[in-house]
Amino acid sequence: MKTYQLPQTDRTVSSVILGLMRIKAMSNAEIQHLIGAARDAGVDVFDHADIYGGAPHVCEARFGEAITLTPAEREQIVIQSKVGIRKGFFDFSSEHMLASVDGSLAALKTDYLDLLLLHRPDTLVEPEDVAKAFDSLKASGKVRNFGVSNHTPGQIELLKTAVKQPLIVNQVQLSITHAPLIAQGVAANMAGLDQSISRDVGLLDYSRLNNMTLQAWSPFQKAFFDGVFLGDRENFPELNDVIDELATTHGVTPTGIAVAWITRHPANIQVVLGTTKPSRVAESAAGSDVQLTRQEWYRLFTAAGHTLP
Repeated sequence: MKTYQLPQTDRTVSSVILGLMRIKAMSNAEIQHLIGAARDAGVDVFDHADIYGGAPHVCEARFGEAITLTPAEREQIVIQSKVGIRKGFFDFSSEHMLASVDGSLAALKTDYLDLLLLHRPDTLVEPEDVAKAFDSLKASGKVRNFGVSNHTPGQIELLKTAVKQPLIVNQVQLSITHAPLIAQGVAANMAGLDQSISRDVGLLDYSRLNNMTLQAWSPFQKAFFDGVFLGDRENFPELNDVIDELATTHGVTPTGIAVAWITRHPANIQVVLGTTKPSRVAESAAGSDVQLTRQEWYRLFTAAGHTLP
């Protein structure tokens, strides 16, 4: 398993993260098997959110009920959660964040979160209020590190006008087929090409310049929750042919190649899995070790329909 240094910390983390948004209906034994398989594959980062499960803290509670950790075992893993989405609105108020973190800790049965992310940009955000909550959470030991999710550079800079705790992570959507994060920069300044339109205002370069780790959610999705591209030969025949060929070349599965395309990037992007299948976790972990050549990486890029000017 490829590992990265978590920015602005002394913590080394796995390049693959196990997201736990789909464990609501799983039994304790099934959750234990999934987490055990992830740990066996080298995964040491586990991703939650207060809203996962359809109601506050449902999936976090399932994790807490199923997984018992000794203090030493707890220190060996990274547990991150997200806050800010409520039913019908977004809420970065200090009151909500402090209460939600307490709910997450109780549900997860842990004394602290390694990472807390602001889930979706709240346009009514008051940076001073966020700073107040972050400072309180840090001082109390309830949260060790902070980050954001789905934020643009401008939104991050706005937070930084008051927030003094380092923002070290930004979790965003990225896959071979849904890659405006990367594809726009490749085709910058090309009039008339949709790919050249900036949708994140230079987030990839901003993250590298500011030492922030990007975490890629939906790494196998075609676009926005409309199915996976792996095996979809009706819409992505060329891409799947190339993936299958490279999977054979590198001795991994197609899932592994989809992961390798992301982890090959020098930005050291982590891949957030949403699977509940232990085999998919193992395949992804194996893929993170594959070092695609530049030619192979760009071949996948163009086979997915992106343009090289």
